Amino acid sequence: MNRLDRLGPSSLLVRVSILRAAAPCLALLLSLVAAAHAAGPPAGSTYTGSASCTPCHQREFDGWKQTRMANVVRDPKVDPSAVLGDFTTPNPLRSFTLDDVAFVYGSRYKQRYFARRGNDYYPLPAQWDIAQHKWLPYHVEPGADWWVPYYGPSNLDRPTGPTCDGCHSVNYNVDTHRVTEWNVGCEKCHGPGSAHVAHPTRDNIVNPARLDFVRANDVCIQCHSQGRPPGNPIAGRYYDWPVGFVAGERLADFWRLEELKPGITDFYQFADLTGHKNRMQGNDYVQSTMYHRNVRCFDCHDVHNARNQSNLIAPVNALCLTCHTSKNAAGLHGTVSEHTHHGQDSPGSQCVACHMPAIEQTIQNTYVAAHTFRFISPVETEQTGIPNPCTSCHKDKSTRWAIEQLHNWENTSPWRVAN
Repeated sequence: MNRLDRLGPSSLLVRVSILRAAAPCLALLLSLVAAAHAAGPPAGSTYTGSASCTPCHQREFDGWKQTRMANVVRDPKVDPSAVLGDFTTPNPLRSFTLDDVAFVYGSRYKQRYFARRGNDYYPLPAQWDIAQHKWLPYHVEPGADWWVPYYGPSNLDRPTGPTCDGCHSVNYNVDTHRVTEWNVGCEKCHGPGSAHVAHPTRDNIVNPARLDFVRANDVCIQCHSQGRPPGNPIAGRYYDWPVGFVAGERLADFWRLEELKPGITDFYQFADLTGHKNRMQGNDYVQSTMYHRNVRCFDCHDVHNARNQSNLIAPVNALCLTCHTSKNAAGLHGTVSEHTHHGQDSPGSQCVACHMPAIEQTIQNTYVAAHTFRFISPVETEQTGIPNPCTSCHKDKSTRWAIEQLHNWENTSPWRVAN
């Protein structure tokens, strides 16, 4: 007779109950171990380029080709329509011609221009403000990015290889300065694909959706963050992107986010630790409640389609209200207008207006959305100078006016929004 046979009925029920209760935890543990074990690409896999994915993934490829991910940098000689700046009207800020331009970079907020010298590219000294249709100077000043002291004062002393190109390409080689392909191609997020192309299986390619939570977000944070590699200098240069990182690995082994400094406003952050400049999405996000509730970047963004702004999987409010329902303790109780105290179709009733205010500078007078998802009270503006969503929109009003308005909101705690 075995031990279970010797147990009475009540003892058996207890044992079965314990096993059933433990099963989900055991399953989760095993899945995490499996995910960690299968996180990286297969040993020996090499990069093949995005076109090699089309025989099986044509729909995803076609969608991706329409996104800005697929069109970060373009050769104006190959695609003249990529040029957005005015090269026909003389301008004292623009000291170069289109013949000098090997690559254009950007198509939403600004467009910058790179010249080729030897086997490197260098930024030219003017950029095109897309919204304002005008030229602005482009030169990173002392006291700005951390890498400035390690390079000369001229743009032609500052190659884009160490400062930019690793995030604007697939498989940038720090020794040869060559890439498998320019732009954020398939293998930037899925790892080298030769094994998968030769024999497609689920196990020989990186799928961020099957990675553990940390590694899944790392795929995006590798480029959407400010930091520096711990191994700098690398091959004699100081790099501003995570050299050596491959999707599926642990980004923290290749990258250190900029240090958070509570109470300090500087080039990178506001005093409440919200980003002060562009490319701080990851720095913001890892502080957020969303991140700590295991929400992944691609739960909101889909880089395989450009149907919605910023590659969102749905229009803004529809996306937010997918999760923030009345059944969720952090959900919306009542109508959007009752929550926002603004008209249903007004800009103030967009969830992002208050929870993702556009306060992080990308170029002069152009700002991108914060990703901490915190509501910034006008009180904080008075205390530290960080912009708040109320007077950023109501530019003719004071912070004192905004605080009084929030205090009078009957269905919202003043301790939460006006303190």
